[in-house]
Amino acid sequence: MMETQLEVLSALDKAKTQWYHFTAIVIAGMGFFTDAYDLFCISTVTKLLGRIYYYDPSTSKPGVLPANVSAAVNGVALCGTLAGQLFFGWLGDKLGRKKVYGITLMCMVFSSIACGLSFGHTAKSVMTTLCFFRFWLGFGIGGDYPLSATIMSEYANKRTRGAFIAAVFAMQGFGILGGAAVAIIVAVAFKNAFPEPPFNVDPVASTPLAADFAWRIIFMVGAVPAALTYYWRMKMPETARYTALVAGNAKKAASDMTTVLQVELEAEQHKIDVIVNGSSYGLFSRQFMMKHGKHLLGTTSTWFLLDVAFYSQNLFQKDVFTAVGWLPSAGNMSALEEVYKIAKAQALIALCSTVPGYWFTVILIDRIGRFTIQLIGFFFMTAFMFALSIPYDQLRGTECGSRLCGGHHIIFVVLYAFTFFFSNFGPNSTTFIVPAEVFPARLRSTCHGISAAAGKAGAIVGAFGFLYAAQSPTEGKQEQGYPTGLGIRTTLIILACCNALGFLFTFLVPETKGRSLEEISGENSGEKLSEYT
Repeated sequence: MMETQLEVLSALDKAKTQWYHFTAIVIAGMGFFTDAYDLFCISTVTKLLGRIYYYDPSTSKPGVLPANVSAAVNGVALCGTLAGQLFFGWLGDKLGRKKVYGITLMCMVFSSIACGLSFGHTAKSVMTTLCFFRFWLGFGIGGDYPLSATIMSEYANKRTRGAFIAAVFAMQGFGILGGAAVAIIVAVAFKNAFPEPPFNVDPVASTPLAADFAWRIIFMVGAVPAALTYYWRMKMPETARYTALVAGNAKKAASDMTTVLQVELEAEQHKIDVIVNGSSYGLFSRQFMMKHGKHLLGTTSTWFLLDVAFYSQNLFQKDVFTAVGWLPSAGNMSALEEVYKIAKAQALIALCSTVPGYWFTVILIDRIGRFTIQLIGFFFMTAFMFALSIPYDQLRGTECGSRLCGGHHIIFVVLYAFTFFFSNFGPNSTTFIVPAEVFPARLRSTCHGISAAAGKAGAIVGAFGFLYAAQSPTEGKQEQGYPTGLGIRTTLIILACCNALGFLFTFLVPETKGRSLEEISGENSGEKLSEYT
């Protein structure tokens, strides 16, 4: 069958790494920096919110968010993200990547500011308005997933495409670090300005009135990096693949890429007509199911299973932090000191395991491939979670006051860190990359959004379903406000099995390394879809 690869797309595939590649990485990556900052900074302030709004003097304990409020505050952004991934993914294929890209960013900016301005005279009203704005924050974040991945995929050359998309996603690691750094700076600044005793010394004075401003500042700072990149997002031209293969405008595609690549490119309208007319099937058509149904099942199932395990890892984070002495008991800290300690612990974990895992993927993905990295990641996540879960009580030790005594704490922390490392040097990166490569241009953003939404559904199951499951099976030993559950050890074994299923479902996902997007998706004139597994 005659090859109809367009000159403009061929030029993009063969282009040497240039300045515009790095510009695109930074512009798209700052969105993911903001995404990670906004999604993960909540964990640094939830304890503070409990102390400020839910302190009960009759308990002689620091205030904590009730179980239902904690689930809402932490989970509503994930629900918004899921909705945004589906909506903006679809909209990106209908209106174009560029037109929608700015909308998602402004949604994040305004919602970040609004979270910090959450108002009300009662704890319930403040938490309600916070949840409302965090839903819309998540909605904007959700749109960034399919659009950033698709834009970077369609701009990149085929030789280093995986590294470029991975680099965009790797900015999440810096976003987590950024959120922790801001929390540390704010906590230290407020502690110096408003010195306060530990809770056990003076329960009321341990949470100064000024602490109500601290969490608001942490939220609002998240708007800054997103706002700084808005102008540059609007300056980016529409991707040539959307302009040519979806909008069918050969002249505009050639003109835009002539400017970007600084080479003269020919507009080939006749070739575009052949490609578009030969590839007109829709998402719910039999032809799509025949060509890409297995791929969509692979990308959705692996992302779902990955996020069930990935977002469940905070279930035993408290035990890890306590084991190494990073987190004393709440009664021995003031409110702002607790923010500082939690943020510091998260920064150390991110610096030692999360960030390196992302950048190992950037370096190696175009050498050993997406398929291999995903298999390696799921395999070692399974192994390390079984290694953590089976001897969990022996590794963790027993409670003695505010510490954990006995146990094998170094092994405990190392296994925990390696689980994070191989999730990021593994499926947490590859599940983001592959959906931006395997589907045709007119459905690429939609299918990436569906895959990402499946992942966020897994995150909701992991973060909340397993939060309840991980509670102690012994009545009275579970966290306040929760029913008895299966216990952390049993829950970790189930999560290890989820990782093992992710390993198996990876075999539904094709290898895309070193091939043009049109070759992978079969968009070259009537060309039979090639499946690379």
